[in-house]
Amino acid sequence: MKFLKIFLLAGLLSSCTHDFSETNTNENNPTNVTPDLLLSGVIRNMMNSQVNTAWGIGNIVVQHHAKIQFVNEDRYLWGEQNGVWDEVYNNYRNLQNIFTAVGADTTNPYLGVSLVLKSWMFALATDTYGDVPYTEAGRAKLEGKYQPKYDEQEAIYAGILADLRRANTLLMNSNTNLDGDILYGGGASAILKWRKLANSLRLRYLLRLSKRKDVSAEMNEIVANPVLFPLFSDNADNAELEYLSSAPNQWPLYGARVGSFDEFRVSKTLSDRLTALGDPRLKVFGRPSQRSVTAGTPKIEGIPNGLSDVNALAYNGGVQGVSRVGYTFACLVCNDQGQAAPDPAAAKGTLMTYAELMFTLAEARERNMITVGEAATYYNNGITANFNYWKSIVPSQYGIDVTMPANYLTQTGVAYTGTQEEKLAKIALQKWVSYYFTGLEAWFDWRRTGMPEIVPGPSNLNNGRVPVRFIYPQREQSLNGINRGDAVKRQGADDLNTRMWIAK
Repeated sequence: MKFLKIFLLAGLLSSCTHDFSETNTNENNPTNVTPDLLLSGVIRNMMNSQVNTAWGIGNIVVQHHAKIQFVNEDRYLWGEQNGVWDEVYNNYRNLQNIFTAVGADTTNPYLGVSLVLKSWMFALATDTYGDVPYTEAGRAKLEGKYQPKYDEQEAIYAGILADLRRANTLLMNSNTNLDGDILYGGGASAILKWRKLANSLRLRYLLRLSKRKDVSAEMNEIVANPVLFPLFSDNADNAELEYLSSAPNQWPLYGARVGSFDEFRVSKTLSDRLTALGDPRLKVFGRPSQRSVTAGTPKIEGIPNGLSDVNALAYNGGVQGVSRVGYTFACLVCNDQGQAAPDPAAAKGTLMTYAELMFTLAEARERNMITVGEAATYYNNGITANFNYWKSIVPSQYGIDVTMPANYLTQTGVAYTGTQEEKLAKIALQKWVSYYFTGLEAWFDWRRTGMPEIVPGPSNLNNGRVPVRFIYPQREQSLNGINRGDAVKRQGADDLNTRMWIAK
């Protein structure tokens, strides 16, 4: 009997261990993911974050939008704003996995593309918070770096610019086997577009760095050699994510609740500035107030930023007298009576546009940072490109004509005339318009130039100052307290008003 028990037990153990690895492997939870799948996930996550950050805070702080309810953001009562931090560091882990998979193969296009994305992501992080983990970031899994040091912003910018230069070189000599590229479509044609993005981003960040360093030589090197350093040449090169009509890859706001969507309205700053120029782009950014439509005199009516809850809800006779955000950006149930339903694939997630590049070059030429081209030409090209961009994506069923008026470029408020200060102000205004729904970029650019003017609202809670950074996530005090503390000692108090190195 004892022999029989032992035999049965042996048989049971044998049956339990037979094909153990296959039986206990969850094929729905893979341990290794190919670079194409990782790449598409990083792009999707980061571009959705770009849209949501613009909606929640970016469009508010630069006064494209204003709030009529739950107005803390509009009054600068900002608590933690951790979206950028979380998305950058969470998605950087997958970029690290791509780097590991690629290894030393410098002909692999995923290496160059991932360097471009890394550069953009860490630029977002440092432009938002200041000193942040960079050289030791993403090294927990392989090297046990669970408490990465915070690098100084100057060093981070040097790394970003070096990586973008390297990305351009790598992609120039890479193979064309690029899948999972939901930004540019992959394949041979996408390689050139990623090179253009790398070099165009370099110019963005060099201009941002120009307050602290002489960047003329590097900017001139780029613009003087379009074969080695190709740049965006038209709107077809825009780095933007096209959304789909079906879930889950629709416009991120498409599934918003109507109440949450309606808290955000057109800012009076935006409506006043564009109305003064007779600018039809205003019809893209906002819709006529419901009261004006009922009265038979449709008009886009913005609301001042920074009002109290009570005053915001009562402004201009109540919410019926304040314009909602444009149809192109609306949610499923956020359409007005009789209006065509919002298109879940109309709006795009924007990383960088040809128009932005043109305004960057216009400013650089006006300030004599570059010697190629004419500032007026760059400036006019930027305005025209932005008009054409909106004209191309606004659904025809909305009946919105975004054609640039014949005299638009020659009117006093737009024509490239006047003193250098006046010309730079015109560039800044048009660039501000073109940054609509581009994350926090308009805020970053305003912080550098102070243009166009942002006037804090009457009920602001920041002593009449516009915030210039986000505070660090509070969990960093316990998870990485020493390194965070060192950054605060270098940079200054961890509050909304401490100017980081690049903005001083």
